[in-house]
Amino acid sequence: LYFGIYQTLWSPDKDGVRLFEQFPHDFFDLVIIDECHRSGFGTWREILDHFGSAIHLGMTATPKQDENIDTYAYFCAEEPEVEVDPEHPEQGTWRPPAYLYSLGQGIEDGFLATYKVHRVRTTVDASGLHLQDAIERGAEVFIPEEVEPREVYTTPQFEREITLPDRTRAMVKHLANLLRRFGPMDKTMVFCVDMEHARLVARLLQDEFGPETGLDNYAVPIISEEGEEGRRWLEDFSDSDKKAPVVATTAELLSTGVDVPSCRNIVFMKTLSSPLLFKQIIGRGSRLDPATDKYWFRIIDFTGASRLLDKWDRPPVPPPEPPKGPLTAVLTGHVFHAQTGDLIVGAAVSVRTGPNTQQGPIRTDEDGAFSFTGLPAGTVTLIVSYPGFARRQVRVTTIADKEVTADIALKPAREAGGKIRVQGLEVTIADEAIFLIEATGEQLSLSEYRDYTRQRVIKAAPTRRTLRDIWVNPARRRAFLADLRRASIHPEVLGEVLGKTEADAFDLLSHIAFGSSIRTRDDRAAAFRNREQAFIMSHGENARRVILELLDKYRVGGVEQIRPEVFQVSPFQEWGGATKISHWFGGTEELKEVLDEMQERIYPEAEVMV
Repeated sequence: LYFGIYQTLWSPDKDGVRLFEQFPHDFFDLVIIDECHRSGFGTWREILDHFGSAIHLGMTATPKQDENIDTYAYFCAEEPEVEVDPEHPEQGTWRPPAYLYSLGQGIEDGFLATYKVHRVRTTVDASGLHLQDAIERGAEVFIPEEVEPREVYTTPQFEREITLPDRTRAMVKHLANLLRRFGPMDKTMVFCVDMEHARLVARLLQDEFGPETGLDNYAVPIISEEGEEGRRWLEDFSDSDKKAPVVATTAELLSTGVDVPSCRNIVFMKTLSSPLLFKQIIGRGSRLDPATDKYWFRIIDFTGASRLLDKWDRPPVPPPEPPKGPLTAVLTGHVFHAQTGDLIVGAAVSVRTGPNTQQGPIRTDEDGAFSFTGLPAGTVTLIVSYPGFARRQVRVTTIADKEVTADIALKPAREAGGKIRVQGLEVTIADEAIFLIEATGEQLSLSEYRDYTRQRVIKAAPTRRTLRDIWVNPARRRAFLADLRRASIHPEVLGEVLGKTEADAFDLLSHIAFGSSIRTRDDRAAAFRNREQAFIMSHGENARRVILELLDKYRVGGVEQIRPEVFQVSPFQEWGGATKISHWFGGTEELKEVLDEMQERIYPEAEVMV
């Protein structure tokens, strides 16, 4: 069994022989490539081709599929070809992986934390920023000399091309209110546009929470420029046993390779277009953490990044067909300075002919010329670069048995211009969608979600009495709750956003569906003790202790605590567990009858007869 990394395998010895070349072609029977979305291209492809007789098994959580690298095209070439969607054959075919394990399946199987989406838009994100309008409303606008302003700026340009401190403050203020509601000490990652933005967000959150928590490192920027202090902050943030830092802001550093199991909130203040990067970022929140009782996390989305969620578990589009036909086309040309016309010697030139296939890079000769032979006929991509110049990528159409010429002009690279800065805007929250219906990808506001929940509950239980009959039957209740969760209805989340975290789940659902009052578990436990004295006193002293302890378990955790498995935990375990406790009730069946009767009596039938 051999372990290696690409860089080591590619390194040559004193005679110029690379390490992988020192092994015979048939030395390995199986080559396993971890993070295989990085392979199948360039020098890595040469290593794999050297061991071409072996089975290549690629493993990745982030497969790529574009004109540059196609993980599917390389590793799935020998898999059976199937339709992308059997119900829509016009979508074509693809070769799926030998084994596919989706995020949704990982959540379903209990390996990953599930997620809830809380989407927020500011007024400026909803309508865009018209510079002239901002000036007319009295905002201060600073435009660097070298920048040509746009007429309208939208979310993707915010903090990249134009800095809006008032927008950032509005988002941070709203986030602070959410954190106070959800739990101000819950570990939170905030993904920002760049390092300057990350510093600003961290400072504003520190100003919000530093005084009230007494922590001078409540919110910290974890960015490359923070050096040793940043690395120390990251270690402390990743440690579930350390309460601070609570919030980490970053631009890129936390997107991959960081394990923070206790992270409960992933916040987007930057726009994303890549499902790959989005998946990597969300992975930071999907870790389970029994140590902090974390089994789900929130996505708090200010920039619409959560629109990428519905792409996770879809099969990819069919891979592009590689060029066919004879490899007889020729492509030649020159590379020159766009402003002076001088030929550029030593420019790097390569031709991409398809996913995972490329010729070059080669260098232009003393005349600034390049030449490629043995190319397929069709569209290829010519890639040209040279230090100090902007890289160019040009599509060229080649012709079989003929030479095509393409002369490439490179412009000198210039430093990015400064950002436009606008201050004095009035920015508020325009709308807020808290809930994602996972089956459809639809995002709903709280009022819309309540109406959606009401319809689903009434469909299963048309009356409050029917709902109570379902609820007091453990098997029917669990099936009912499982159906609700499959429909993205989670009573515990509803309780949180309604500010009723201590409410009984039955009462929450009954309130939403039928308008009944909301009772807390404390209310129901106290009512049980007062109303059911005859039931309690009908049992012996030890049995009464058990009933009252079960009632306290319900008060803390809900009706699902009243089940046989509860006797495996303290204090029941110390009392002898289910076996000994059952004797106090006259036997196992009698104990089970008491558990069922307690659930009936916590939700008395009389209260739904009114």
